[in-house]
Amino acid sequence: MSDKPEHKLFIIHLFTALGAPLALLALIEGAQGDLGMMFLWLAVSLFVDGVDGPLARRFQIQTRLPRWSGAILDLVIDYSTYVFLPAFALYQSGLLSNFWALASGSIIVFTGAIYFADTDMKCDTGHFSGFPGVWNMVIVALIAIQADPWLILAMVALCTVLTFLPIYFVHPVRTKQWRLLTLVVLAVWTGAIAWSVILNFQVDTILTAVITTTSLYLLCVGAVQQLLAKLAPS
Repeated sequence: MSDKPEHKLFIIHLFTALGAPLALLALIEGAQGDLGMMFLWLAVSLFVDGVDGPLARRFQIQTRLPRWSGAILDLVIDYSTYVFLPAFALYQSGLLSNFWALASGSIIVFTGAIYFADTDMKCDTGHFSGFPGVWNMVIVALIAIQADPWLILAMVALCTVLTFLPIYFVHPVRTKQWRLLTLVVLAVWTGAIAWSVILNFQVDTILTAVITTTSLYLLCVGAVQQLLAKLAPS
């Protein structure tokens, strides 16, 4: 265990809390109609979210600073950046009529709130049980390919239903099975999304195919692994 004084370890909570002003910056950009910059700030917040957890576990923050719950702090910020702001981005994108954008956004924030309160969302295998509320990935992919309204509504409906089903979804780092492949696919997906943002979401057929293929892998690979585990001889 690290010998760092406990009061100095509070800086890790402060690092986690950086996600809040980053979320505000994303909201401001989205409100001004710059969805590219909005998702850029959300990407920065995603980086913070990816780093703070390992740091907290490394220095045993939960034990050494019990007054402050890093888990609650993380959930508050994750709900903002993974659920609430992507729903807002969908509304701002103009890909749906006002009615369907509001309806879809309302479903996203409602079901996302319920899922984030689920204490059994994480499995021993490193998977998530149920769609893990990563609406930031779903919505940015749909906006990147300028998806048709029927596809957007179908994906919102599908992910909403999957939220409450005991179907596995992969965590790129914690899920050990096929982890290297998953990380490679995630890297390709990230690069394709970044390129689509640079192009102001004016993507060609090839880029659309890359985003669609990698998105389908990330969406389905956990369920495939779950099925294979059930079919494997005991």
